[in-house]
Amino acid sequence: MDVSEDMPTSRPADAAAAVDIGRIGAALEAARAHPEVPAAAGPAEFLTALALLHAVREHLAAWEPELIDAARAHGASWAQLAPVLGVASRQAAERRALRLRPSTEAGVRTGDERVTAERDRRAGQRAVAAWARDHAADLRQLAGQLGAVTDLPIVTQTALHTALGRPDAADLLAPLADARTHLRPGSETLAARIDALADHTDTLRSGARDRRRTAG
Repeated sequence: MDVSEDMPTSRPADAAAAVDIGRIGAALEAARAHPEVPAAAGPAEFLTALALLHAVREHLAAWEPELIDAARAHGASWAQLAPVLGVASRQAAERRALRLRPSTEAGVRTGDERVTAERDRRAGQRAVAAWARDHAADLRQLAGQLGAVTDLPIVTQTALHTALGRPDAADLLAPLADARTHLRPGSETLAARIDALADHTDTLRSGARDRRRTAG
């Protein structure tokens, strides 16, 4: 028997899962009510229930990271999420969320790899941000010089001016990198400075990643 023939094919996934749970429950009730009496229709009901159970597991796996993200977006802390996720600490809750979330990074497949990649990314961000704050004057000077380049796109100029008005010099890094892509011949000195900045921040990220992994 082809169990898939008994399963609806084109239904909204969330509503379908709720219906499927009901059908699984009905099959379980039938099995418990008459555990030793063969069903008149044979095993079809139970095979279908097992197939539905597999599909429901996939739905539930997809729902959990969505609900975690929704709770976070509405102000829930990791400490609040920990007990409802069945873990003991905020760190464990965050690790679970990272393991569940699909990765967009090449070569990152497993949950543990996602946790490692995210921690590497954060360590790199912290290292670069700390360096930028220590070298705020240099970054602001470079941004000011770029602001005087008249043929930059308006969007790029606006982003530079906005970042210059913020207290955190780390906010300048993204607009500076964007401006580099729009520099024309005649701005080789500025281009070289931004290239050197990009190389240095890459080195900072790599160093932070290596230190974190060595320490961890």
